[in-house]
This record gives sequence, C-alpha cells and structure tokens, in this order.
Amino acid sequence: MTIPFVLIGVATDAYVELNSTLALPSPQTVVIKPGEPFRAVVAGLRERGVFTDANQARFLWIWARVSGKAQHIRAAEYAIKPDMTPLQLLDRLGSNDVVEHKITLVEGWRLSQFLAALSANLQLRHTLPADATPEQVMAAIGHADEPAEGRFFPDTYKFVLGQTDVSVLRRAYDAMTEHLAAAWAARDPGLPLDKPYDALIIASIIEKETGQVNEQAEIAGVFYRRLALGMKLQTDPTVIYGLGAAYDGDIHTRDLTTDTPYNTYTRNGLPPTPICSPGQTALEAAVHPAAGKALYFVAKGDGSHVFSDTLAEHNAAVRRYQLHEP
Repeated sequence: MTIPFVLIGVATDAYVELNSTLALPSPQTVVIKPGEPFRAVVAGLRERGVFTDANQARFLWIWARVSGKAQHIRAAEYAIKPDMTPLQLLDRLGSNDVVEHKITLVEGWRLSQFLAALSANLQLRHTLPADATPEQVMAAIGHADEPAEGRFFPDTYKFVLGQTDVSVLRRAYDAMTEHLAAAWAARDPGLPLDKPYDALIIASIIEKETGQVNEQAEIAGVFYRRLALGMKLQTDPTVIYGLGAAYDGDIHTRDLTTDTPYNTYTRNGLPPTPICSPGQTALEAAVHPAAGKALYFVAKGDGSHVFSDTLAEHNAAVRRYQLHEP
C-alpha cells in the first residue's frame, strides 16, 4: 500500500511501522464504546501492549486522521490477531467484522432455565429484572397477553456484545412461532387438536418423556389414541411441572392423586400450557404421530421405553423394568 507520508516528512518510518505486525502474543479482542474518540482507542491499545512501540501507535492515529478513517470507526467488539498490521487493524475497526457470541437454549428447558442462562451470560446486556416473572417477560417482548412457557424455540443464538437479553428472547419467540406454524400447516389429518397451541403442548410433553428421538412419534401416537378414547394421559412430566418447587426429585403416590391443573392422572385432556420448550423433532412428532395400537409405555431405565397395547402387557413391563421382578 502506498501512503503519501511525504506530507509529514516521515514516509519511510511510517510505512514500515504501519505495515509491521502488532506486538500480540495471542489473539485478543478490543471493545470500542459508543462515542469513544479514536485517540482514546489507540491509547487504550497502547496501554495493553498491542503496538511494538510508541511510533507505531502514533503513526496509526495520524494516518487514521489523514485518511478520514477515524470518522468511520464503529462501536463494537472486534477480534485482533498477532499477524495483523496496524493498517489491517484500522480496517477491522471500521468494518462489520465484529465478534459474535453464542448462547444455547436447550431442548426441554423451562422458561426459568432460559432466564437463568441469559442472566449468567456476561456478554448480554441485562434489562429484565433478576426475578422477572413470566408476565414481565412476555410484556417485554411485546406479547403480554400470552402464556410464556414453551413459547421460546431451543436453539443456539448468536449476538454481539451489548445486545439485550430481551432481544434474544424475542428472536427465540419468533423462531418458535415460525416452527410451530410450519409444523401445524403440515400436520397429519384427523389429529384431535383444535389449534397450533395444542400441538405445542403435546410436543412439550413428548420432549420431556423421552430423550430418544426415534421414540417421539410413537409416544405421540400413544397420547392421541388415549385422547381419542377419552383416557387420561397419565404422564409424569406434567405432574412434576404442576408440583413446581414442591417436587423433591421423586414422584410419590400423593403427587399422582393431588389435583393440579397439570395433573394428567386426575384430569382429562391436555394441561393448560406447555411444560417446557420442545425442539424441532418433538414438534414434528406431535403433528406426525406413529400409527399403532399401543396405549401404554414404561421406561426401561436406559433412556428407552417399552410400548404395550394392553394394560396386562403394560403391568408386566412395569414389573420387569420398574419393580425388577423376575
């Protein structure tokens, strides 16, 4: 690159300094604050030992002023590498090549777990109260009239330093809305569901019932056959959700007989809301249940389940896999 430093009488020195690599032993990041003067940016980098000497920093500041590039520095977080030159650093600080951070919202998490993950992320700007209620969350994203549980799609979301927790939640809400609408539009005919929200509820139960993706459609089939026959769903994850903080890690007989809006052992039909945020495969299973006759399933203890057509078969499976009887 040819630079007209003859104008300031130090062309050779300036060229060498600006095209020499920085004094970085390892990759670093630099954060430019809104309204921060470029002179202050250079001074901060010099204090961190980024430049080989004072002349390298001085020539960079002069060239940024002469070239007009100092006016185009963007407030953001940037990655700088040991093999970069000051000129490459200047181009980076005026570009869209900013550092992206990630946060993963996991399939099967409740809203409270989403909020905890957001709160623990130090790169996000936290605007929600530390003890934000579901109602406050939905109001913050512009959907105050909707229940919060299950409305956020589990995925990995990228963001830049300083973006807000609410911005991530809004994107997760929009993603779930999009995925749910697509699943509902492609649903199998004849499902005993009135609206997409019902599919979301079923999907959330499926998500909590099994970690085996290949079982999800089969579990969906069991639930739909039970609904069609007027049987109770009798699914433990809804009971656990209804217990809230009272859940101690085990389900007791009293838990199955104590009525709550989420106790599917005492109430017919679906619970009033989802019990977690289901992932894509659970959504697909909820609208494409497997055909069959099974009305029961029991965990084998290895993450998979045994499916049974009759109560007698189911009781035998319970004795074998739950009670460990010979």
